[in-house]
Amino acid sequence: MNALLVALGAGVGAPLRYLAALRFGTRGIFAVNVIGSFVLGALTGAAVATPGMALLGTGLCGALTTYSTFGHETVELLRAGQRRAALLNVVGSTVLGVLSAAGGVAAGAALFG
Repeated sequence: MNALLVALGAGVGAPLRYLAALRFGTRGIFAVNVIGSFVLGALTGAAVATPGMALLGTGLCGALTTYSTFGHETVELLRAGQRRAALLNVVGSTVLGVLSAAGGVAAGAALFG
């Protein structure tokens, strides 16, 4: 059952990531990574039960925020000669992703913990 929930969540998360990249490019991927980190943190902080975590955490957030897309976008920026943008993408995604996750944990715990 959990595998089905993961698949259902991923079925929403992956198209959302694709549409964000299509519409906003690297900035879209950056935004969904930060937002997804916050959402996953909030789910963790709220101590969401296993079925909800499978659907929303592993499925939705897992498909929405992929390291492979982040890596690909960074490499493409480097290939285009945009070294500063690539560095900002790496540092910004890492720092804001961790801060967003921590903020999400705090918010989830405060609201539902």
